[in-house]
Amino acid sequence: MSETPVEEMSFEQAMTELEKVVGMLERGDVALEESITLYERGAQLKKRCEQKLKDAEEKVALITLDSDGNPVGTKPVEGL
Repeated sequence: MSETPVEEMSFEQAMTELEKVVGMLERGDVALEESITLYERGAQLKKRCEQKLKDAEEKVALITLDSDGNPVGTKPVEGL
C-alpha cells in the first residue's frame, strides 16, 4: 500500500489503493488487527474518492454554455 496520506491522493490514486484494500479484505488472508487497519484505510479512501467526484461534479455543473451549446468558461466554486 501507498505511504501517501489519503488527503493528498488524486482520485485515481485513491481508487487504485481502495481496490487493493478491498481485494485483500475479500481474500480474508490477513490477521484481524490488519483487517481492522485495512478497513479504516479503505473508509478513508472511499471518502476521498467521493469528495473528489463531488468536486468534479460541481465544477462541471458550473460550466457556462454559449447559444450553440459550447462551453465558454466556468464559474469558480466556493471552497475549491
